[in-house]
Parts: sequence; structure tokens; C-alpha cells
Amino acid sequence: MAYNNNFKVNLIIRVLLILGTCIVLVNLFYEESYLLTKILVGGLLTYEIYVLIRYLDKTNKELAGFLNSIKYDDFTHTYTTRKTGTSMDGLYQQFNNVIKKFREIRAEKEAQHQYLRTIVQHVGIGIITFNKNGDIQIINSAAKSLLGVDLIKNVKQLDAVSEELVNSLTELKTGGRDLMKIVRKGEEVQLAIYAIELMRRDEEFKLISIQNIKSELEEKEMDAWQNLIRVLTHEIMNSVTPISSLAATVESELESQIRADDFKIENISKDDLEDFHMALHTIHKRSEGLIKFVSDFRNLTRIPIPQLEDILICDLIRPILNLLRFDIEQNDIQVNMSIEPEQLMIRADKEQIEQVLINLIKNAIQAFEENEELGKHKEIIINARVESDEKISVKIIDNGTGIDEEALKKVFIPFFTTKKSGSGIGLSLSKQIMRKHNGNISVQSTVNEGTEFALIFPR
Repeated sequence: MAYNNNFKVNLIIRVLLILGTCIVLVNLFYEESYLLTKILVGGLLTYEIYVLIRYLDKTNKELAGFLNSIKYDDFTHTYTTRKTGTSMDGLYQQFNNVIKKFREIRAEKEAQHQYLRTIVQHVGIGIITFNKNGDIQIINSAAKSLLGVDLIKNVKQLDAVSEELVNSLTELKTGGRDLMKIVRKGEEVQLAIYAIELMRRDEEFKLISIQNIKSELEEKEMDAWQNLIRVLTHEIMNSVTPISSLAATVESELESQIRADDFKIENISKDDLEDFHMALHTIHKRSEGLIKFVSDFRNLTRIPIPQLEDILICDLIRPILNLLRFDIEQNDIQVNMSIEPEQLMIRADKEQIEQVLINLIKNAIQAFEENEELGKHKEIIINARVESDEKISVKIIDNGTGIDEEALKKVFIPFFTTKKSGSGIGLSLSKQIMRKHNGNISVQSTVNEGTEFALIFPR
């Protein structure tokens, strides 16, 4: 403000001096005066105009220099205030104040940048950022360690690690993820890769996070094997134990008959023969059950590759409801279906997804069948809608007794079942089918309130 006032005062004084000199010069021309006087006054006017132009030009140059310093982030220059009492002292002081503020902002920005770089370098997850040309801007220590590299400037240099890895890094879009195995120092490493695309000053670049999940996968795999072995052991023992027991009983009875001194075939009574027959029949039936169990287990590993086609969801669900109409009516169940939009489509193998939907709807019906004491209105809700730009959901919801928390953790384990009758492979089979469709199946349940199964399909 002081600079503005000084500048105005100086400008007004100089203009007034020029104006006064002009008046004097005009009067000299109208009055008789010496030529030398006229020349001196004219020279004075010229000098005053020159000084005014120089004054304004100097101010403009100082402003231009100051603005260039801001433009090119050059805050090393300072302006000397000589305390001459002129307006330039105020101007220089304001320039210095602004430059000082910019220096403080830059120092704070650099400190923040260094702080963030330190965090990025020390975080345990690998981080890589690169532009459209693949030029790397940031690669932290964790990423270098995971990939076994030191100094690289472009992602294409990772070809030496894995060509598949380079393809994944360049092709992944925002929200995309990939699982990949690489060999590092003779050891196999399982990587989980996540990507997001960002903009910085009109330049596109990609942020990639990389994590070694081998130990987590091994732990989950061990848990899965333990759960599977526990279920297999339970089922096999249920079949083998009575077979072994009955076989031992029959063997003992026959041995006692054969070793008798007075053994004669005609001495074996009809009741004994009936007992032997019943025991052998039971052994036969349990053996068949065990063979079927092993056959079902083998079928879980033989799901064919899906033959994908565009299918209207309504064309999938309505025939299934017609197929199960008798069971639905017998159990007095109301089915409500909602598809938004009505012509919503998924890309899937029709037969395989029909099998999944039949499993889920039959599970809901059977839950009502086995819990007649519910004493409340029975309802199954089928909802299908677009969840986001990337996925479509189909939900099967019932208001049955629900599934307890412990059983909920095991529902997708092969041969685990909470039903009185059932093989326990339906949900496990459904899980595998959805994975082959690059989708997922999840379950939520609350005891005495109901269960919700959600099928997620990619768009």
C-alpha cells in the first residue's frame, strides 16, 4: 500500500512538472523573450519527459523481472532497499516479501516431497510408477527386492525378470489386478499386482503395487487342505467303519461255524443266513456310497472350460423357477424377482450358470423344508442389477433360519453340508464355476433371519 501511494505521488509530481514546463514554454512563445530562454525551457521539458519515461520503464522492468522469477521458480534473487525515500524502496520491499513467502512454500513442498519419498521407500509393499512410454518415475526398495532388480529406467527392462510381468504391468487398467509367479534367485515367488491410472499435469501415468503373497497363499492352502482332509476323513470313516465292523462280525460268525466239530452246512439256520445277507447287503450299499463319494470328488476337478455367450438373465432364471415350481408350491414359498434393467445380460456358459442357480435356489427351498417350525412367511428374493462399470450381481436371498458363523466359514469346502441329506459338493462346484467365469460367489447369513448368496459377473 505504501508503494502504491509513493508511486502515485511521484507520478503526479512529475506530470505536474511537465505540465508546468509546457505552460511556461507556451507563454514564452507568445511573449517577447530571448531564444536562449526558449531553448532552455524546451530542453527542460524534454528532460522531464525522458525522466518520466525512464521512471516508468524502470518500474516495468522490475515488475517483468519479478514475474519471470515466479514463472521459472527462481527465488534466489533479492532486491536491495537503499532507503532512498523513493517509491522503489516500497516496491523492492514488497518483492522481497513475496519472494520470501515463495521460498518458504518451496521449502515446505520439498520437505513434504522428501517425507513422502521416505515413506514410499520404506513401505513393505512394492510400488512402481511410470508414464505411457514406460519411463519409471518411482520404484521403491520393496519393488526392487521383490523383482530382484537394482537400477532400471523403463518397465520394458523387466523383460529379464518375466515378459508376462511386463505385459501385465502395461495392460492392467484402473482397479485391475493379476496374480503371477516369477522365479527369483532360484525361488518361486507368487506376486499380487494391483494397478491404478492417474493424471499429473496433463500427463498420464500408472501406479502399480506389488506384493509377495506366497506365504499367505501357502497358509490358506494348508488351511484348505486341513479342512478338506477333515471332511474327507469324516465321510470315509462314516462309510468304512460300518463296513469293517460288519465284515468282522460276519467273519467271526463264519469262523465259529466252520471250526465247530459237528459243522454241517445244513445246521446253519435261516435266521443266520438272513443276518449274513443283511450284513453283506449293508456292506454293498456302504461300498456303493463310498464309490459315489470318490466319484463326486473326482468330478470336482473336471469342470470344462466355459463356452461364453451373451445371455439375458431373465431367460436364465424363469426356466429354473418353472423347473422347481412344484417344490416351491409344496412348501408355500413366495418368489419375488427383480431385474434392473429388464434386458440385463451377462456373458457366461448357460448350462454351467443354470447349474449354479439351481443349486442356490434348491438350497433355499430345502432350508425351508428342513425347518418347518419357522412359522413365518416364506420368501425367496432374486435380484439382478449392475453394481458398477465393472460388475453385475445376481443375488438369491431367503428369510429362513440362516447359517451359523462356524458353518458359514466352511460352506464352500467340498462335501461339507449343513443339510440332513446332501452330498456337500453343490456350493463347492458353484464356486469353481464362478471362478472359471472370472467372477465370484459370496454368502452372508444371520441366524433366524436368512441367507444371501451373491454371484458377481464381470461386465
